[in-house]
Amino acid sequence: MLFVTHPAYLDHDPGRGHPERPQRLVAVEAGVVDAGLDGEVVYAPPREATVAELERVHAPAYVAALERFCRSGGGQLDLDTAVAPGSWEAALMAAGAGLEAADRLRAGDAEAAFCAVRPPGHHALPTRAMGFCLFNNVAVAAAALAEAGERVLVVDIDAHHGNGTQDMFYDDPRVAYVSFHQNPLWPGTGQLTETGGGAGRARTLNVPLPPGATGDLYRRGIADLVVPLAEELRPTWLIVSAGFDGHRDDPLTDLGLSAGDFADMTADLLELVPAGRRLLFLEGGYDLDALRASTAATMGALVGERVHPERPTAGGPGEEVLLAAARAHHRAVDSAG
Repeated sequence: MLFVTHPAYLDHDPGRGHPERPQRLVAVEAGVVDAGLDGEVVYAPPREATVAELERVHAPAYVAALERFCRSGGGQLDLDTAVAPGSWEAALMAAGAGLEAADRLRAGDAEAAFCAVRPPGHHALPTRAMGFCLFNNVAVAAAALAEAGERVLVVDIDAHHGNGTQDMFYDDPRVAYVSFHQNPLWPGTGQLTETGGGAGRARTLNVPLPPGATGDLYRRGIADLVVPLAEELRPTWLIVSAGFDGHRDDPLTDLGLSAGDFADMTADLLELVPAGRRLLFLEGGYDLDALRASTAATMGALVGERVHPERPTAGGPGEEVLLAAARAHHRAVDSAG
């Protein structure tokens, strides 16, 4: 397994008290050690994404403006998102991590890759930063793969809906987007009725789960919703927005997951595509102990082991959402013809 990360990510410092802090990456790296996988993990540096690669999903004016703002000293981009002088290099490295990992996977270097990046990306929109995110790291990788002729399935398990990723591929039949997220919760997008548009009709599937939802609901959702979608799309690549803020101890959310649930969900998702075509990105997760344990569980699944630092959870609410999501998808398929 490739583990792609870089010290430059620590130089992105949004300021004292910010939940998306450099210590998150330290916790993730500790989780790899906790999983006992040192002999099976290949550490790999990312490369910087080029401007052309960023502009597949971001407006040129935004890319240029963000560089100027960071190099001039940084500051607040919005109420939630701030940058420092080191944030520009960190953002380029974060956006390039998936590109480097995909090249290494295609070369046969590993069966899967985990990109432990900062800043995260799934809220970043084509024309602006949002929700701690500067560039949409997952979208940069997915767009590059799609341009190369691949069919890409993006599954987002972050507790917050990945509105940026959804927007970028809403009309694109080459990239399907599935999101399991808490509802209600910021940013308020990701409703059942958001199923894709134009040529991308029925390629977006949202599963807005209530507070307290547990791991058994996620696994049923994967089996009943994601697997049928994958059978329709026949993806050649899987990209996972691996946010760990669905953990029950996370300070920003109210879901009921444990670290053990991330092991089981990851194992289920890996079955959707062949080995060597599996790419995961760190997104959210703001309790450091939960982040460390959830990373250990996920790393284990990536090498075919079940690491359960905590027992998987069951019995939470949300069954009716799975049924409603299935109905919404069937309607979208029917309307798409």
